[in-house]
Parts: sequence; C-alpha cells; structure tokens
Amino acid sequence: MSQVTLVRHGQANSVSNDEHGYDKLSELGHQQAAWLGQYFDSVGEVFDRVYSGTLVRHRETAAAMGHADPVCDARLNEVAYFDLSAKMHAQMGIKPPENRDEFIEHLPLVFTAWREGQIKDTIETYTQFEDRVGEVLHEIAEGDGRALVCTSGGWISMAIKVSMGLQLSAMARLALTIMNSSVHQLHPVGAGLTLTRFNTVPHLADPDRQYAQTFI
Repeated sequence: MSQVTLVRHGQANSVSNDEHGYDKLSELGHQQAAWLGQYFDSVGEVFDRVYSGTLVRHRETAAAMGHADPVCDARLNEVAYFDLSAKMHAQMGIKPPENRDEFIEHLPLVFTAWREGQIKDTIETYTQFEDRVGEVLHEIAEGDGRALVCTSGGWISMAIKVSMGLQLSAMARLALTIMNSSVHQLHPVGAGLTLTRFNTVPHLADPDRQYAQTFI
C-alpha cells in the first residue's frame, strides 16, 4: 500500500446555501491552495499521482497547487450536505443552521438521521457514501507511489472513519474541525491505512497568514 495525502479544498463560496452556489473557490481559497503548493515545493514534498473530485472547488484547488491535470473521480466528491439539510428541514422540521455555532449542532443530527434512513429521497444513502469512499480510497492506496487527493471535509472525515474504524459521532466531530486547505496523511501500517497527520496547515502558520486559517 502507498501513503495517501488528503487535502481539503480551499475556502469556497461560503455565503451560498446550495450545492451549486457553494462550489467555487473564493479569492482566499485560491490563495490558500497556492500557498500549500508552494509549501510542498519548498520542503520537497513530491507526489507520484494526483487525484481530485469532479467538483469545481476540488479541481480549482489542485490547479492552484500546481496540478492542472489531476485524475478526476466523482467518488471523491463531497456528501450533498445542502441537499440533506433541505430535505431534513422539509421532512422533519429541523431548520438549516444560520451560523457556525448552529452548524456544530446541526451536522451530527444530519449524519445520524441520514444513516438511520430518516431523511427520504436523498441523492445517495449513507451506506452508498461510506462504500464509495472506502472503495476509491482502497484503490488509490493500492497504486504505486505517493498519492495526493484534493477533496472535501466530509469525505476526509469518512475516509478516516473507514480507515480507523471510528464511530459516527467521532467522524462528525472530526468533520467539524477540518480547515480549508488542510493536510491529512494516511500511511500503510500492516494490512491497512493509519492516520499519521491530521488537519495541519503549515503553509498558514506564519503570523501574517494566520488570518487565512478558515473552516468555511
């Protein structure tokens, strides 16, 4: 198995409340990704393979990092959170969050209701999401050489859940902490992957860049 480095996309259009409107990097998001690419170059971090989800924010992040032609795979795409949230509101009367504090309370409710099948007519089931994450992660890990994956926070938290055998509640807490353009690494240990690096932003560590440490 090979080392897999996961990168969450740069800051997206966080003022949007739908999937399509959210799916593009902000000016800061482009800068975050560019800084990360420069950081990897400065420390000699070289990847043999680069992957991206098919979403705009994933491909823009890879390009800003200096990887204009990643292997794009829809299995690396994020869970359709806005769709789930809207259906949860319509079907269960639970309103979407209006700020980060409300989002912290809301996300675990969404994941739990989704897993239990309480949200109907979703784009995909919770099991389908978990299965596709596990499937593509396994395929990438079985490839030759170090792999870089540009994806989203929910996908990354599920990848860690699948790799480490976490409970859903732990996965939801992880998802809430993942910063834009953050770096996560999974290394082969024995027959599986083990998390060895989580939510690091070395490219944003300097005092004059700490303003760019964002979550949404």
